[in-house]
Amino acid sequence: MPSVTDRYDPLDAEILRDPYPVLAELRRSEPVFWHEGMGSWALTRYADSVRVLRDHETFARDPRRTGGTVPEPSLSVQTLDPPQQNRVRSLFMTALRAQDLTAIEERAHHLVLERLDVLAGAGPFDAVSEIAVPLSVSVVADLLGVEPPPYGEFAAISDAIMRSMDGGLDPALVEPGRIARQQLSDLVDSWFAASARPGLLARVRQAAAPDADELTRLHVKNTARVMFQGGYSTMAAAVGNALHTLLAHPWALDQLRDRAQLAAGVDELVRFDGPVQGTTRTAVRSCQIGTIDINPGQKVVPLFAAANRDPAAFDRADDLVLDRAPNRHLGYGWGPHACIGTTVAQAGLRALIAALNDHPARLAAAGAGVRRRTATMRAFDTLPAALLL
Repeated sequence: MPSVTDRYDPLDAEILRDPYPVLAELRRSEPVFWHEGMGSWALTRYADSVRVLRDHETFARDPRRTGGTVPEPSLSVQTLDPPQQNRVRSLFMTALRAQDLTAIEERAHHLVLERLDVLAGAGPFDAVSEIAVPLSVSVVADLLGVEPPPYGEFAAISDAIMRSMDGGLDPALVEPGRIARQQLSDLVDSWFAASARPGLLARVRQAAAPDADELTRLHVKNTARVMFQGGYSTMAAAVGNALHTLLAHPWALDQLRDRAQLAAGVDELVRFDGPVQGTTRTAVRSCQIGTIDINPGQKVVPLFAAANRDPAAFDRADDLVLDRAPNRHLGYGWGPHACIGTTVAQAGLRALIAALNDHPARLAAAGAGVRRRTATMRAFDTLPAALLL
């Protein structure tokens, strides 16, 4: 029998197309398995994944807790563990709650309608570059209160950063990712140097004022960078996946005309085919997951894609159930490192779906999409579509 590493190669073309059958088989036969390529224990069950994400005392996100190092640009709310993380995360969450998300969603809805007006009846187009990228850049920039960078230029920077997350599988991706992170850091520095505009950044930048301690200023700037990049890349991937799911299930878009069902439907689209495939933690001490002994210093990867299809957690786990409730999926992570911008991503997806239903043209597939060759983020490089009048 082939090894698990042979059976589950996250960069294999067939896995990129549809990872769920292989993950389901592994969940049944080897729910906790060692993956040589990732150098990690991989988890396929929902309960195991939630346990690891919750238990930050046993499973570290911060490599320094197990003798590793972290470059200064990576010291952010997504790297730090509680309690070191608490101050910066609280600052950003408080600023997020102060934003007018309804207005952000309305502006996103208007933007999508404008894009649809341009694309309707004009033949096939790439839904990634024409809808997912502009929507995601604009929504995150709107939230932060900054001028959106050029769509294509920023998409290229984000793509290099996203691909570098798979540097363990392909070391050639590391250096382009480092360069892209520096470009993004320069962009964020320019935001902090410019005059404040209304938005989340205006509320958090006071923590980076000269009278704040140097470490706090560093964490705030880095978190702003992570929030822009992570918010954009996650939303762009989620939009592409959602569009693909809607094209494959033509009845779904019509069902989501009911605005009362829209929020539940957006959550289900993310559970069904979410953007983030997994995340890494490192065991701080000896423990056991299932029947497997985990040693200190060993990495553990909860595979969200597998956990979100676990029949022990979700009835009809492989079906798209738009009114699913409850729906405690892991599409945005869980615990202290859950995505800060979850509510904004949900607003962007609601705006997308509402605009598709409000526009007179009908969304249709115009060819097979091409999946991006990345393991951490499940996304499309291109997704051909058409708007038929």
